[in-house]
Amino acid sequence: MGKTKIAVIGLGYVGLPLARLFATKYPVIGFDINSDRVAELQSGKDSTLEVEDNILRAVLKEDPNMETGLYCSCEMEAIKDCDYYIVTVPTPVDSTNRPILTPLYKSSETVGKVLKQGDTVIYESTVYPGVTEEECVPILENSSGLKFNKDFFVGYSPERINPGDKEHTVEKILKVTSGSTPEIGKKVDQLYASVIMAGTHLAPSIKVAEAAKVIENSQRDINIAFVNELAKIFNLMAIDTHAVLEAAGTKWNFIPFKPGLVGGHCIGVDPYYLAQKAQQFGYHPEIILTGRRMNDGMGKYVASEVVKLMVQNDIKVKGSKILVLGITFKENCPDVRNTKAVDVINNLRSYGTDVSIYDPWASPVEVKHEYNMDTSKVMPNGKYDAIVLTVAHEEFLQMNLREMLKPIGVLYDVKGFSNERVDGRL
Repeated sequence: MGKTKIAVIGLGYVGLPLARLFATKYPVIGFDINSDRVAELQSGKDSTLEVEDNILRAVLKEDPNMETGLYCSCEMEAIKDCDYYIVTVPTPVDSTNRPILTPLYKSSETVGKVLKQGDTVIYESTVYPGVTEEECVPILENSSGLKFNKDFFVGYSPERINPGDKEHTVEKILKVTSGSTPEIGKKVDQLYASVIMAGTHLAPSIKVAEAAKVIENSQRDINIAFVNELAKIFNLMAIDTHAVLEAAGTKWNFIPFKPGLVGGHCIGVDPYYLAQKAQQFGYHPEIILTGRRMNDGMGKYVASEVVKLMVQNDIKVKGSKILVLGITFKENCPDVRNTKAVDVINNLRSYGTDVSIYDPWASPVEVKHEYNMDTSKVMPNGKYDAIVLTVAHEEFLQMNLREMLKPIGVLYDVKGFSNERVDGRL
């Protein structure tokens, strides 16, 4: 019997770093339905910037029949002889914040078509408790004609990727694992333990592992919502929120959170998955959804605060020129998924302002596709009535922002990171 062969389904922010890591010890087939993405990766480039090009090229192979290494493909033929199938597709929400499981269903169908006796399918996508066994397993059975826990098995190991973070990379973050039987749980745990330096934690069931994932980010979401509410209160009192948090942080057990825009594919989404499942059981989760409403409303709040400052400085709002710095969901990262900077921009434009967007990290093509907004990687010329820093990119610290404002102009720093004198911040 040959060496364990792994297929990673979905080569985005989660799948590629994981595939690259496993490829250091196993033969890995990276599968993605996006042929352009596959071609990019096979050429040794990663536009998400999660895996450096030299590190990617070190594991890339031209032949799928290798002893170790990574071969990327969009052909199902390439994954038919794998032993483990790890599904890392996105699980977003729709415009009404209801979970979208379509990518998970379609990838399960794809895997089912090549599944054979003895194989194991591991899901990493964020879901509410029960999705793996109640939603995905029936699709695998129907697509493969095989019997669950007799012919094939499943596991769940929630992703813990932090986009843009070059310190807490996948191998340095402890991994939660689980399996559909105790024996499979141990095998899944051993597989991840062979490459995860930080170690693993074997959960007693798949549902426990699924639940652990959604509460990790729900907890952060609620804590950030709390400090966002504090920011609103202290702004009314003309008290510096950041100074208050710094003072409170001198207590040994005070948990440090900062106010801000809460977007992205995890914190801004996961609470809705847990809330959806709770409501199916007849329970309305008040704290979770209240926190979400608070954080979802921060874009509108920031825009109103900017406009308020403009009015106070006798700056005509309608037709004013405003520069928004940053459209990614977090600093030093090209990821624009579920970015709340878009809410700030849309709300500013609702006042009749002329908004320009500059972000040296974001892809203008992707922003146009996702949000129908024009953004630039080149700093626009001209003077502005207001500048709004929505993202704490390092490049913005090197800019003389006051020089870019008209004689009377407003500088608003959402993240509270600028070295310059600002007129407002959360």
